[in-house]
This record gives sequence, structure tokens and C-alpha cells, in this order.
Amino acid sequence: MKKYFCLLVIFLLIQTSWSCNQDLPNPKNTTNTEAISSNSLVKEIKSPAKINSSSPELTKSFDSKILINWLEKIDDKEHALYFANLENNSWSQANLIAKSNNWFINWADFPSVIKLPDNSLAAHWLTKNSDSTYGYDVNIARSFDDGKTWNNPILPHTDGTKTEHGFVSLFALENDKLGAIWLDGRKTKADSHEEENLANEMTLRFAAIDKQGKLSEEISLDERVCDCCPTSVAITSKGAIAVYRDRSKEEFRDISLVCYQNGKWSEPKTLYPDNWQINGCPVNGPVVVAKENAVAVAWFSGANNQSKVKLIFSNTAGETFNAPITIAEGNVIGRVDLVMLDDASVLLTWLVGTEEKGSLNIIRVWPDGKQSKVLEIAQTSISRKSGIPKLAFLDNKAIIAWTDPGISTIRTVSLNIDNLK
Repeated sequence: MKKYFCLLVIFLLIQTSWSCNQDLPNPKNTTNTEAISSNSLVKEIKSPAKINSSSPELTKSFDSKILINWLEKIDDKEHALYFANLENNSWSQANLIAKSNNWFINWADFPSVIKLPDNSLAAHWLTKNSDSTYGYDVNIARSFDDGKTWNNPILPHTDGTKTEHGFVSLFALENDKLGAIWLDGRKTKADSHEEENLANEMTLRFAAIDKQGKLSEEISLDERVCDCCPTSVAITSKGAIAVYRDRSKEEFRDISLVCYQNGKWSEPKTLYPDNWQINGCPVNGPVVVAKENAVAVAWFSGANNQSKVKLIFSNTAGETFNAPITIAEGNVIGRVDLVMLDDASVLLTWLVGTEEKGSLNIIRVWPDGKQSKVLEIAQTSISRKSGIPKLAFLDNKAIIAWTDPGISTIRTVSLNIDNLK
């Protein structure tokens, strides 16, 4: 049985034990305020996606516009990647980026689209590279005409192995270059490998890509990381900061960070020692956001068999951090997302619940620890089919997107943040 599948089985068994434990407290934030009904506060935005859509991603561009991208299933084999812009609280028409019958489709490892300062767009998706279940490559393409046409995709990795390459974070670099980090499986064993001397470890790697598609600076950032947790990157006043779930030889899988300043990456550093020891990947990655020197990171931890969503702030561009804040605990599932507002407060979303009933929650938190009440955005499934809900912020409104398994499509809503006090 494949390593990746085994790890997911382990995680699902652990998740079941957490969610079914009747001794665990109900989900709450650290101020013990109860969740309030959101029915009259959120406003539905008609989704640009059709039926059989999934995996939404929201990004805010340098010109303060919100982009959404998603996948649509065309038939049993073929999928298409689309994007749209939010204009006057409505989504534009769907724009096709690419489609294929040879993509790797996974609820936790999904495509993205970002807009760069030169007004170009960059997109990534995942293409199968072999008959191996988890053999796939990262494809990255650029558009210089608002998404009407796209350049031929390139691979940021040059190893050529028929292994896993995914969980990508794209970000802007100087001189109109595009940066990419991803989880890289060149040290893992694929179905086609017969070598016994492979370490069987996932690595974290980086590459820069110029406007002509030329690669540079491809390096390893960490030689042993968690196998299948999403990554995240933000830009501070001093450069980029990337966060990811690490993996020690003792199987502690806490959150680590690396910083990119003056063209060089720092050595990995543990964000906070949760000391979560788990012999399998929890498929639950961290998110980092930044504004000048202000940085915030949110993540999920299951240390000591206690499910928690945590948040931590920095006012030194990630060089030092305050003590973490436990935002929610109990039957929390995690799958967090995070945005930073102009006053350095943050909006944080996460999933909570059991197999019978789940909720998508949101909270506002300030760097001094002040918290709003928890607001329930919607009741939803906590199954993998619901994916990872996504969050953005524009014009005093939170924009939230998620996959609704009940209707097999993406829902998007807005919420005035004045309701989060």
C-alpha cells in the first residue's frame, strides 16, 4: 500500500477518535464567547462556478482586486481550471485557463492563480507524470493579457523523477519574477522505483521564474517535511516568509518557517513547539499573512490528543513572535485560512464539528489578543469533499468561498466585518 494512502488512513482514524470523544469540550474561543447565528449577516454572492466544481482559491491582487479560481469536472476524466474577478460584489464571467484529462485532482492539493505587480497572472496546476497514483508534476503558466491567453506551462522542478510534486505557493519576487515553493518527492519511493536507499522523505523546495519562463535559484529549503500539508507564503517589509508543517526524525510535525531576504533563504526555524508527535500526515497546513512588519500565522495542532486552532503574531517581520493564542479547541477540524486587515488585526476561518454536523466559523483577532465573538458562516460537511474554505478581504467585507458537497458546487458569501467586534 502506498505511503501516502497509509498516512491518510492513519489521520482519518485519529480524526474519528477526536470528533467522537464525548469528553472533549465544545468548540470555543479563548474568551469563552458562544458562536452567534450568521443567517442575517452573510450575503450570498452568486458563484461563477457550475455544478461539479470544487477547490476554490481566493487571492487579493496588488491592485486590490479579488480573484477566485476553481476546478470543474467535465467528465469522468477531464477537468478544467477557471478564474474570475470580483467586481461590484459580483463575479465576472468564468475565464478558462486550461483543461486536461491527465491532471492530478486532490481535495487538499489544488491549483492557484495570482496577479503580480506587472499586472501579469500566474497559475499553477498538477499533471500526472506516470501511472503511479501519486506521481505528478507542478505546471506553472503566465498570462500577460488578463488571462485571455496563457504561455506554455513549465515545471519549476528539474529532477525528472516520477514522484509527487505539489502543495504549491506562488508569490511575487523583484524584477517581475515569480517565486514558487512546493513539496517535492524526489527522495520518496514511487511505484516505478526499485532503489532501496531512498530516504523516503518529502522535501520543501524553491525556484524563481522570470517573464520568459527561465528558472533560477532552484534549491532545497528543508530536506525533511510533512508529506501532504499545504504551504503558505507572505511578503513582509524585509522579504518573503514561508510556513509549512515540518517533520523531525522523531515524527514531531510542528510548524516551521523560512525567510527570503536579499536573495537568500534562512535556515528552517520552528514557529512554536507544539510537540505534536504523529506517525502520519494530518493534511492540515498553516497560513501566514503579513503587512509591513506585522505578521500572523494560524495553524491546527493535535498535540496531546487535543485538537486546537492556534494563532501567533509578530511585529518584527517574523524575526520574533509573541506567545500563541488558542482560538478554538474541542471538535475542531482545522483547515484554516487567514487575512490581515489594515490595522494588523486578522480574520481567521476554520472548520469545526463531527461527521453528523459541521460548521464554517470566522473570528477577528487583534495583535494584543482581543477577540470578537465567533461567527458561524454556514453549516457544512467536514468531509474531504468540502475541501479547504478560503478567505479574502476587500472594502470592509470578508469574502468566503468553500465547496458545498450537498450541491456539488462552490458557494461564495460576503460579510461586513463591522459584525465582528
